[in-house]
Amino acid sequence: MNLPLVDLQRQRHSIADELQPVIDAVLDHCHFVGGPEVGQFEEAFASLCGVDHCVGVGNGTDALFLALLALGVGPGDEVITAANSFVATAEAITMTGATPVFIDCDPNRYTLDLNQVENALTSRAPRVKAIVPVHLYGLLVDMPRLMDLARKAGVKVLEDAAQAHDARSEEGAAGSFGDMAAFSFYPGKNLGAFGDGGAVVTRDAELAEQVRKLANHGRVGKSDHVLSGHNSRLDTLQAAILSVKLRHLPAWSESRRKLAHRYVERLTEVADRLVPPTLPEGNEHVFHLYVTRCADRDGLRQFLADREIASGVHYPISLPNLAAHRHLDLRAEDFPVSTRYQDEIVSLPLFPEMTVEEQDRVVDAVLKWLN
Repeated sequence: MNLPLVDLQRQRHSIADELQPVIDAVLDHCHFVGGPEVGQFEEAFASLCGVDHCVGVGNGTDALFLALLALGVGPGDEVITAANSFVATAEAITMTGATPVFIDCDPNRYTLDLNQVENALTSRAPRVKAIVPVHLYGLLVDMPRLMDLARKAGVKVLEDAAQAHDARSEEGAAGSFGDMAAFSFYPGKNLGAFGDGGAVVTRDAELAEQVRKLANHGRVGKSDHVLSGHNSRLDTLQAAILSVKLRHLPAWSESRRKLAHRYVERLTEVADRLVPPTLPEGNEHVFHLYVTRCADRDGLRQFLADREIASGVHYPISLPNLAAHRHLDLRAEDFPVSTRYQDEIVSLPLFPEMTVEEQDRVVDAVLKWLN
């Protein structure tokens, strides 16, 4: 496609002069694991999230997994999470030995239906140990209400913020609400590395230290292993690259918002056939993806592809309907919103460096097909 869903090359070229010196510095000092750049990035990213602690780890899935372990989640526990998300959200829960409890999505926000969360906390107590809300596509869950529900039920909250770097509401930033939060730095994320990477953030020093030990073979010194841990560390080169990109993230977020609002404005006349994302007041959506809904999703995608315009589907099978979760004996009809939306959702191209002319090309094609 000559108009991609996201253009990582364009972003790299825009900051190449800043990237090369920090890459060279790491190559020169050869401290490829645990170098000083890791701590520098952790401090800066914690500040962005409005928390005290950040622990860099190997990837976003490990961030979720290690945070759940630090919260004490394990076999026999249940963890409430979203029916519509990337599989890693549920995968991390399963990796601990716990069972995911899927909740259907709010029909407008695509995030957790908090009324159903409240019901599940009542009906499934005391088995529920934690809630993993997903800030899907870059929009925050209604975290003040969710935290109120969690505190009343006595359960922990781990934010899945893999798609929500720099997302905010009037009450705070992604990562600042729950007991802990997990981020991914997969290359296509709003803050993406040149490989895999992830982080856990928290206000709690003890939880941060527990994650740090779990991620580094359970050790507190070179040969002092105090628990059976794992090997999941953010490497120095990725931390150096992420520190450069972090300086640009607020501007990139604003660019995404402007493009998204322009999509909404230009496609207003067809909003009944191409449903735009909801933009709740008081929220700074960061549009990791610009997701709409269309009854003939596949027809639209083919029309765009014929014109060399990329599109995406995030996600084509909701989590309860995956073969990987067949053993849970779930029924698609129990998740009517996410099951319906899996056949309608379509992501249009959006990235910070996208030009107005490129966006107009997408809009014109969409209008032509719908009309």
